[in-house]
Amino acid sequence: MKSIFKAVALITFFTIITRFLGFVFRVYLSREIGAEALGIFQVALSVFMVLVTFVASGLPLVISKISARLTTNGQVKEERAMVTTALIIGVITASITCLIVLLFRNLLGYIFTDERCIILLIILLPAVIFNAIYSTFRGYLWGHSNYFGLCIAELFEQIVRIIICVIMLAGAITIMDGAITASVSLTIACALSAIFVTILYFVYGGKLSKPRGYTCELLKTSTPITSVRLASSLIQPIIAIIIPLRLVASGLTSSEAMSLFGIAMGMTLPFLFIPSALIGSLGMALVPDLSSASVQQDTKHVKNRISQSIIITTFISCFFVPLYMGAGENIGIFFYDNALSGQLLVCSAWIMIPIGITSITSAILNALGYELKSMKNYIIGSILMLLGIWLLPQFIGIHSVIISMGVCMTISSILNIRMISKVTSTKVEIVKQLMIMLAISLPVASLTSFITSILNNFLPLFINLAISCSIGGFFFLALCQMFGILDILQFVKNYIQKHSNNSIMKRIKKLIKKLKIRFNNKKI
Repeated sequence: MKSIFKAVALITFFTIITRFLGFVFRVYLSREIGAEALGIFQVALSVFMVLVTFVASGLPLVISKISARLTTNGQVKEERAMVTTALIIGVITASITCLIVLLFRNLLGYIFTDERCIILLIILLPAVIFNAIYSTFRGYLWGHSNYFGLCIAELFEQIVRIIICVIMLAGAITIMDGAITASVSLTIACALSAIFVTILYFVYGGKLSKPRGYTCELLKTSTPITSVRLASSLIQPIIAIIIPLRLVASGLTSSEAMSLFGIAMGMTLPFLFIPSALIGSLGMALVPDLSSASVQQDTKHVKNRISQSIIITTFISCFFVPLYMGAGENIGIFFYDNALSGQLLVCSAWIMIPIGITSITSAILNALGYELKSMKNYIIGSILMLLGIWLLPQFIGIHSVIISMGVCMTISSILNIRMISKVTSTKVEIVKQLMIMLAISLPVASLTSFITSILNNFLPLFINLAISCSIGGFFFLALCQMFGILDILQFVKNYIQKHSNNSIMKRIKKLIKKLKIRFNNKKI
């Protein structure tokens, strides 16, 4: 079995690059097209993501599992037939879905608060078909544990989208021009990434052959997974529809409501999902690892992986909390020139913890074959979230999104952990560590805020953030070391011992030895 840590390292490396480019692009986009256009695009995008989930969410996972099984048994021809069958199913389903949307597009006017969202959704429809093609070949690469190919394809799509959008925005004049440009660039990027991953499929030895024998298996296996993810993804467009409606009902204009929605979902939320770059990598590598261990009935391995993954996820999520609490407002001003986005970031920093735990526990349940249980837990939390965003806007405005989402993720994470403990008999103990890290976060947040407020008078904002967040991060790690949350020194020691035969490590040791000799000579 390949080391999960090597897979996580590779995925994380590319994910960080891809997410960083995406984050920078979102900052650029928000500055270029403004909060209102970003809000309109965000609403259309949320519906588009539901369509993509419907046609291309269950197939990649199923294809990867079947592909891995057929490859192990040396059934190359059968694997090619299976991939071809999946491709046909995906393209036909996507085409029918797009046709239905086009035929009943007038009904969308009763759903969207702003009818301009319909135009953007129609522009995005071809990308649904391109995603069906992309997901098929992505599943093949995943089944062959070709994480490098997967990561390169995602990075390619991000780069293409950025280049196209930057070029096209040069001619944008009105608010709608900017929103249309964002939609067109995404569609073109999806088309090119579908072509790119198709080329990768053939480069890595894949071929298409006569489809036979796998239609029923693919549909039967992927339908429950698609249903689970579709139910989860439906929450986003519902939020995108309800929040502007409720804000308008509280006394705001449609334009003001869209602007606030764009700030919350398009500016603040991306920061809250930064830890997901690491957590998502862990979850992606964890699925085949746990699935294999479960098949082999390696209970000890499964329990260790579950405990380690949840603890690591909690630490990663908690690390960012005091930094956002202390420097959130300056972050919003620096990246978006928008103080409100920073203020929302300060208030919402805590929800990164339940978001992270929900993400990793859902991946664990999926790997163990409990997708329906995971969906049930998410739906319970989502019902409470929908109640919150319907009732609270008239009292706390856009802050209702934060409170409601936090409640949803907290309930879902607790239910997921209980389910994991029940089905695997794993005692997940994170309450003590979580309480200590939250207690550590308070003084670190105060220190970060204090340093930021002082440096505001002397240094540019970028240098201010770099210094204050670096100091805050250092003290968080130091306090975690002090209170036994993690042993950084022991980790470094083990790493050096493990790689003591490495040529680079030998050179470093030799350099340290020379420095010691020179220091001792000078001292003498």
